Amino acid sequence: MSTSSTSHNSSPPTSPTTPTSTSTSYTTHNHPTTATTTTSSPTKTQAAIESLSTILPSPLSLSSSPSAAFLLTSTDVSTQISTLLRHPSSGSGDNHLCRWLYDTFQSSDPSLQLVILRFIPLISGLYLTRISQRQPLAGFEAVLLALYAHETTLRDGQAISVTIPNMSYPSIYHETNNNINNSTNNNSNSNSTNNSTSSRNNNSTDLDIAVVSSSLEPHGTVRSTRRARIVGVALELFYSKIWVMPVQSKLDFCEFFEIWTGESEKNKVIGKKKLRRIPLPWELLQPCLRILGHCLLGEENININNDNNNDNHGSSRSELNERARSACKSMYIRAMHDVNPKAILAAGSLLKVIKIEDDLGDFDPTEIPSARVISV
Repeated sequence: MSTSSTSHNSSPPTSPTTPTSTSTSYTTHNHPTTATTTTSSPTKTQAAIESLSTILPSPLSLSSSPSAAFLLTSTDVSTQISTLLRHPSSGSGDNHLCRWLYDTFQSSDPSLQLVILRFIPLISGLYLTRISQRQPLAGFEAVLLALYAHETTLRDGQAISVTIPNMSYPSIYHETNNNINNSTNNNSNSNSTNNSTSSRNNNSTDLDIAVVSSSLEPHGTVRSTRRARIVGVALELFYSKIWVMPVQSKLDFCEFFEIWTGESEKNKVIGKKKLRRIPLPWELLQPCLRILGHCLLGEENININNDNNNDNHGSSRSELNERARSACKSMYIRAMHDVNPKAILAAGSLLKVIKIEDDLGDFDPTEIPSARVISV
C-alpha cells in the first residue's frame, strides 16, 4: 500500500458563514501542507496550551515544560473539551474551541495533530447527528475540511490500494511435478524448460488491485453529496493513528456509531431531541467498520484478558469491547434492514469474531468434558 504526496494549498476564507440545508461555506487561510514529518515544536505546543487555557472553563495544571502528549492523555483536558463540544450551541462558525481545533491542526505539528484526531469521533458524531436539525455547524465543518485537505494533499490525487495475489496460479515457491520432471530433462531441452517456467512464474505474479480508499478531490465546502466522504476521510485519519488514541475516544465512536445505525436498544436523546438514524454509504461505513474491528480485538481487550486471573478467565470484558459488540449488532440489524450486501458481509464477519471470542472465553482447559467421563 502506498500513497504519494505533493505540496498543495487549501484555502478556506477567514470567516465562516451559516450553513444551508444542502451546503455550507466556511473559510480558512492558505496553509502549506507537506507530506514530510516535522519534529514537535515546543514553541507551538506552548502556544497551543496557552490558547486552550483561555477557552476551557477550569485552569489547567501544567508542568514546567508541558508537551503535546499532555493534551493527548490528560483526562482533565479531554473531559473539559468533550463537555464544550457536546454543548448544544457548539459547532458554530464563531465557536472558539472549533477555531482552536482548526488552528492547532493547521500548525503542521504531528504531535498536536494527534490531539485533534483524538476528538474526531466526537466531532463527527455530533456533526452528523445535528446536521438534520438545521443547526449552524460551520465550526465542525472547518475542522473536518482541514483534515480532508491535509489528506488530499498527501495523496496527490492517488487512491490508496493494496495488491492481492491471484490465487488461481501457484506461487513462485510452489513446486509441482512438472518442475521436478523438468529438472531431469536433457541439457538440450533446458532452454525450452526455462521459458516455460518463466511464463508460469509470470502468471503466478498476476495481481488483483483492491482500492482501500478512492482518490480525493479538493473541496472548499461541505455539500450534502460529499458529506459522507469528507467525514469518512477524517475517520480514516483517526484509524491510521488509532493505536495511540485514548480509550475514551474509541468509546465516543462506538456511542455515536450505534446512534447512526438507528438500531440502538436505548433511546438516544441529546438536548431533549431524539436522535435518528443517518444514511450510511460505503465511503462512510468502511472506515467505521475498521475502527469497530480494532475496538473488538485491540490491545485494550488483550490486556483485560491477561489481567483476569479468576476462575472465569476471559469472561470479563472491557467497556470498549462491550460497546463495540453492541454497535456491531446494531450495524448488522441496520444492514439487514437496508439489504446492503457489503454491510451484511462485513458486520456478519465481526459478529463471527465475537462468537469465536465468546467460545474461547468459555473454554477451560482444566475441565473434563462430560463426554469423556466414565460412568460405572
